[in-house]
Amino acid sequence: MMKNSEFLWILLLLLVTTFKSEGKEHKLVYQIDIKKEIDNTSRIYLSNGLAEANALGADAVLIHINTYGGLLEAADSMRTAILYNPVPVYVFIDNNAASAGALISIACKKIFMRKGANIGAATVVNQTGAAMPDKYQSYMRAMIRSTAEAHGKDTIIQGKDTLYKWKRDPLIAEAMVDERVVVPHLIDTGKVLTFTADEALQWGYCDGIAETPAEVITRYLGYNDYELKTYTPSWYDDLKGFLMSPILQSILIIIIIGGIYFEMQTPGLGFPSAAALAAAILYFAPLYLDGLAQNWEILVFIIGLILIAVEIFVLPGFGIAGISGIIFLVAGLMLSLLGNTDFNFEGVSTREIGDASLTVLIGLGLGFALMIWLSNKIGHKGMFRKVALQKDLEEAHSSPSLAAFVGKEGTAFTVLRPSGKVMIDGEVYDGVSDSGFIEKGTPVKIVRFENAQVYVETSSPGTRR
Repeated sequence: MMKNSEFLWILLLLLVTTFKSEGKEHKLVYQIDIKKEIDNTSRIYLSNGLAEANALGADAVLIHINTYGGLLEAADSMRTAILYNPVPVYVFIDNNAASAGALISIACKKIFMRKGANIGAATVVNQTGAAMPDKYQSYMRAMIRSTAEAHGKDTIIQGKDTLYKWKRDPLIAEAMVDERVVVPHLIDTGKVLTFTADEALQWGYCDGIAETPAEVITRYLGYNDYELKTYTPSWYDDLKGFLMSPILQSILIIIIIGGIYFEMQTPGLGFPSAAALAAAILYFAPLYLDGLAQNWEILVFIIGLILIAVEIFVLPGFGIAGISGIIFLVAGLMLSLLGNTDFNFEGVSTREIGDASLTVLIGLGLGFALMIWLSNKIGHKGMFRKVALQKDLEEAHSSPSLAAFVGKEGTAFTVLRPSGKVMIDGEVYDGVSDSGFIEKGTPVKIVRFENAQVYVETSSPGTRR
């Protein structure tokens, strides 16, 4: 006969086993909502959400997506994070997963769609919606194909034969990008593939149709006892994503370049250099916090600024220091946009280099265009009138009568690099130096009058540079 003590031990063991079994039934599902354009803000949402899900020990991550697409660079980063996340990531397509959204969805372990939802149309396009050149499409084809291949193959036993079938056919993924891809019995050339929910289910690009995330969790994941936690973005996420927008980055580059230019034109003014410094901080801070901009890349930018400052204040003119400074400055801006590790660029694709170059070059091009425009506007009545000396621009004169001033002496009213202002007989005129760089206050002599402005040289050889 069983003793009371033995009976109690067996009962306790059963209770502990039952408790553990019930504990295992309770699941934690972490949901991340992506219901906007795919950009750096969306990427930050996903990155932070996955990190929190992993820290909490979630059993599954469910992305609730509804997007028409967005930035390919952000989508590439997001699909990589999904593919290599230790916790399985599923996606529920609520209406749309187009373009970059299709790439992200295909990266997930399983795809679930609402009735009437669509997935596909992943052709790379520009801001106007026109298809980009084939080199961009080629890269996207390879990316979406490798994403589909990452899910592997199913092993099918048919009698004595063993067949291996892609879980997600890579050729179908390619057809979502390139209209030239033919998939037998599905799509001919001339059309980019987009699936409805039923079509995606038939061809292996949907694992189930549901109306809500809750239905996905209970019906398809099989979690009846679960806790659902949803990632809540912070204002900092939105600010960081906004500052990392390529458009804003180009604008910040414009301000940096413009500030440096106007500081060179009017050394010591203060406002242009302050604007350039503020823009540089806003440019580098989010990139540094995100792990893109490294210390040495920011140092390259700072060295560029120092060399330009030396050119302005120590070695006036435009020589090796100035040119080297511009090269270092541009290199720092560009390198900070690349996801390299220290000095290793093996993992950086040509597309990433192209995107970084385009962002910086657009900023530089628009910056120089803005400088030319502002150069004609500063000093007149309006929002820019306080940026420069009023007397410098408003009281300057240029007239054919100045031909009579040839041979007269005056002083450099501003720095001449080589253009600037000169004062003759108490009046300020447009002037161009024939003696290279001339400091403000240097005695000058008018040597000729052409193109509605006077040409001067230093009146004393000892003051020439």
